[in-house]
Amino acid sequence: MSGKKGILERLDEGVVIGDGGFVFALEKRGYVKAGPWTPEASVENPEAVRQLHREFLRAGSDVMQAFTFYASDDKLANRGNYASEKLTCAGINSASCALAHEVAAEGDALVAGGISQTPSYLSGAGKEAVQAQFKTQLDEFVKNKVDFLVCEYFEHIEEMEWAIEEACKTGLPVGSTMCIGPEGDLHGVSTGDCAVRMANAGSKIVGVHCHFDPMTLLDAMQLVKEGLAKANLNVHMMVQPLAYLTPDASKQGFIDLPEFPFSLEPRILTRWDCHAYARRAYDMGIRYIGGCCGFEPYHIRAVAEELAEERGKLPEGHNKHDMWGDGLKMHTKPWVRARASREYWETLKPASGRPYCSAYSKSDAWGVTQGDEILHQRKEATEDSEIAALQKFEKA
Repeated sequence: MSGKKGILERLDEGVVIGDGGFVFALEKRGYVKAGPWTPEASVENPEAVRQLHREFLRAGSDVMQAFTFYASDDKLANRGNYASEKLTCAGINSASCALAHEVAAEGDALVAGGISQTPSYLSGAGKEAVQAQFKTQLDEFVKNKVDFLVCEYFEHIEEMEWAIEEACKTGLPVGSTMCIGPEGDLHGVSTGDCAVRMANAGSKIVGVHCHFDPMTLLDAMQLVKEGLAKANLNVHMMVQPLAYLTPDASKQGFIDLPEFPFSLEPRILTRWDCHAYARRAYDMGIRYIGGCCGFEPYHIRAVAEELAEERGKLPEGHNKHDMWGDGLKMHTKPWVRARASREYWETLKPASGRPYCSAYSKSDAWGVTQGDEILHQRKEATEDSEIAALQKFEKA
């Protein structure tokens, strides 16, 4: 192990900036299939993954999270996913760790290994079967000497507790974030209670991520903060939201929006939204601040720039970028030069350019969750007749 400071020491001393949303970024670049969202690109197209790590490092990320999202063996084999035939969880996780370590060594970054919710849990498998899926992943993280673990993207606190319990057996520091908002988990456990249960399970860093925009998740983080304080639990807090505005999302967040996943671009955060997000998160006492789906390197750069004074440095990616548009002073057009000010960009209400589109959407809130038969997973591919049945279910 190197002499670099660990995650808990860094959080004790100040802010840690996470990275962004790899599955969405790589899907847009043509390396990940939307639907399964699995990370076989680490084996099939390692240069694409390596380059994205480098871009986030240059933007200011302090953590290179290995590209292992949804890499459990049951997910790789779910509903016709070919990744299970060519690759394994162990093979993908090992390749992903190597890429993350390589780029982390180019800066002062830490490497994290992550596990997430499983089709086994959604299908009603018990604790032993679900934890077996986690263990396969965690064994590779230990073997590849990651610096800490993240249990992320869990919609049910029960499965999260099982994940944390298994992760703690490694002896590595564990962080945990649920993909829930202010309404709590999908079985009705409040957001504050979820935070308490994560901390009691052994997680040293607790929070929420994904599914909702920054301001919605910061509202949820207020409930996390209050829950932890009421229970007298002293752990660090972590938040990694979407880079999409989701004020009209229902309990399951952006997955319920009809625009998910191919028409979300009109909702994308501006870099100025990210400045506001970073400042509010920091002022709330959150010290692990990053992003999830939709977050590109320039969003993370905005977070790093907003917190430059607190961190005592600017990211390398700032070299060709003036935070509040000073470079626009060199523009040939006077009306563009007039925009070279912080006040202009902080107060601008950007237009969507879509005059006949509504401001909000109606969520597809089907109201099904773990325990419902319609959520049971399987190895065979989904058939067209089943899609037709789902479309009828949707209209019912």
